[in-house]
Amino acid sequence: MVLKAVIFDFDGVISDSEPCHFAATNKVLEDFGIQLGKEEYYAEYLGFSDYELFEAVQERHKTDYKKTPIEKLVERKAVFFEEVIRQTDHLIEGIPEFVKKLKNSGIKIGIYSGALPADIKIMLEDSGLSDYFDVIVTADDVEKGKPDPQGYLLAIKRLSDISGSPITAKQCIVIEDSHWGLVAAKKAGIHTIAITNSYSAGELSDAEMIIDSVKHLKISDLQKLCSA
Repeated sequence: MVLKAVIFDFDGVISDSEPCHFAATNKVLEDFGIQLGKEEYYAEYLGFSDYELFEAVQERHKTDYKKTPIEKLVERKAVFFEEVIRQTDHLIEGIPEFVKKLKNSGIKIGIYSGALPADIKIMLEDSGLSDYFDVIVTADDVEKGKPDPQGYLLAIKRLSDISGSPITAKQCIVIEDSHWGLVAAKKAGIHTIAITNSYSAGELSDAEMIIDSVKHLKISDLQKLCSA
């Protein structure tokens, strides 16, 4: 198979935004006497959409959020997140150069993230990379988040639509930093690369390739993965 597209997860792959999400989430939960430990957050909730996260916290911590609708919690978290992210140098090292390398090679580039579109827009505005991505699929575009494959399948469909010729799952590579994301990609039939920005290599062993950084990743490495 010929490599035609690379689809990135966003948080933890393009942007080191997870600490900002963690801080913003705990800021919301303060009002209800709940604080998530870092270990709990990364073990239980990474890869969830905001809505799914607050639902899971509700069940795990047996709270009714003082009758506050979860939609309101998501809105509050978005406000806190914007405050934090605008003060943070969050772009992951090597990503700008790698994205430009893909673009110059004629490879389509997509994002599928459980984040909200407003969050991604804020982060991409500051990065100078907004125009490099052909397709962006967010939490608002899917009914089920990761590990469900729906978002990755939608990303492939949209990439096919704009490319003028069909793109199959086996002609795509996903770069992910979480087990949930890898499961979603594999269910969609896409080749997988895991990056150890959030979890150890041992926790990402389901991936076909595991890397510490995109800095040394070559186009030939990606093509080899697709032809395997």
